[in-house]
Amino acid sequence: MRPEDGSAEQRAMLDPRRYDASVELVHELGLSDADIEEVIDLFHALRRWHRASEAHSEASRRFMKLGENDMRAIRFLMVARRESRIVTSTMLAEHLGITGPSVTKLLDRLEHAGHIRREAHPTDRRALSIVVTEATRATATASLGRDHSRRFAVAAAMTSEERLAATRFLRELAALPVLDHSAPPAG
Repeated sequence: MRPEDGSAEQRAMLDPRRYDASVELVHELGLSDADIEEVIDLFHALRRWHRASEAHSEASRRFMKLGENDMRAIRFLMVARRESRIVTSTMLAEHLGITGPSVTKLLDRLEHAGHIRREAHPTDRRALSIVVTEATRATATASLGRDHSRRFAVAAAMTSEERLAATRFLRELAALPVLDHSAPPAG
């Protein structure tokens, strides 16, 4: 085990042989100890990535002095600007999955902090377009953009087969339905 991989106990907590719910599956699948260690390595790496991703996001939010939805809004506005798309508050509310009043509060907060401007919509005189300020765009590009570029470089350095395998794994994990733990187990 590499030192950066954490304690033996952290890894051991991922061992399916330690849990009644999964020990039978290990036997059913006929996994060798080496196979199980590879699966543990995979899930331990995924756990470490999840923690690192949260830490990066938190550092970005702290640096920009923004909440999670605020950051998501800024990213959406920056991408729209890059693609020469006009964004309205309705579009932003839909993207963020929040209500109209909530997006209004978010926009008021971002405008007050100097992150966005509300401008006249070029084709709909009843609507306003939302744009990120140049200062916020420059700050976000210099900090968040640099962080994103570093992660992109890691993926770009992988072989196509490695990227496809990682993508398949993550898609299949994401597609697992959320269990209703209050329901009796299927038998």
